[in-house]
Amino acid sequence: MTTLDARALNRATLSRQLLLARTAMSAENAVAHLLGLQAQNVKPPYYALAARLKGFAPEELSALMADRAVVRIVTLRSTIHTHTAADALTLRPLAQPARDRELHAFRKGLEGVDLRHLTEQARELVEEEPRTLKQLREALARTWPDADPQSLGIAARNTLALVQVTPRGLWRRSGQVALTTVEHWLGRAEGPVPEPDEVVLRYLAAFGPASVKDMQTWAGVTRLRPVFERLRPELVVFRDEHGVELFDLPDAPRPGPDAPAPVRLLPEYDNLLLSHADRTRVVPPAYKGRTWAGNRSYNVFLADGFLAGVWRLDEPADGPAVITVEPFGTLARAQRAEVEAEAERLLAGPMGTGGGAGASSYEVRFGPVVAA
Repeated sequence: MTTLDARALNRATLSRQLLLARTAMSAENAVAHLLGLQAQNVKPPYYALAARLKGFAPEELSALMADRAVVRIVTLRSTIHTHTAADALTLRPLAQPARDRELHAFRKGLEGVDLRHLTEQARELVEEEPRTLKQLREALARTWPDADPQSLGIAARNTLALVQVTPRGLWRRSGQVALTTVEHWLGRAEGPVPEPDEVVLRYLAAFGPASVKDMQTWAGVTRLRPVFERLRPELVVFRDEHGVELFDLPDAPRPGPDAPAPVRLLPEYDNLLLSHADRTRVVPPAYKGRTWAGNRSYNVFLADGFLAGVWRLDEPADGPAVITVEPFGTLARAQRAEVEAEAERLLAGPMGTGGGAGASSYEVRFGPVVAA
């Protein structure tokens, strides 16, 4: 059985993630191929696509969101993702076990609460009009005054598939988080839980080669070993340097370990860094934990395919836009120039201040990145 080292896994994964070369794929198709984009905050999905797509303009994703072709919804790992409408209706049920586990942690605050009744009431409230979580908690507390208000909100969020309605998530037009059900927002019912076989194949297409534990980490679900075993005859199997089995699609791209990997600026919480149990294919062991400050994640950049530092964008109203880059180690002169070029591409293009015109003035600086 062939062994794949960290560099071979790195190049294969970057290829699936559209990070070895920008592609002409549409934003909607890219969101589908990547099985969603982490969206804890508003800007990360836009930065994620800017790093991966040729000619990407943020208005493209924003228009898809306004047209309800993509939505912001809590799914994988109980975190907010931007998904296509089709995936929001199917991947959300697949991820329900993670939501059930989260809800169990709040059981003490829900003593005496009939969850079925709560779910029905919460659905009526948010389908009557989109509501903030605070408004939803307050309304539910009138029925269950002795329950913990936070737990009531968590229960509603975990038993219902709630989307964040626009203008939240639109490019440079974001509003407060207001929620309604995905069925109400899209005008169609949630689909049945998808066959896990299909999702395994899609996961491998976007994140492979990968182990069973890798996919379980990505999805926040367990007990996937029988699915991989059922699919084994259709897949190719490798091992990593620690002897762990890695499954993959036979015809998926696996560039050699020496394939060029350009510098890329990625957003906070990018799924590239969160979708494997063993992250050394992207994160050198020496840099583990360096992308966090307290409970906040930094934007990151890759050099030679691996995590190499963090960056921050400041857009003051009365001065130039500034990207500050903090490398974790010494960059070669060519890599430093490439980081500057990527930062300038982001600022001067449609992602910069001023929308389609880009930033009228900007700077790229190297130095410590101070948490906001």
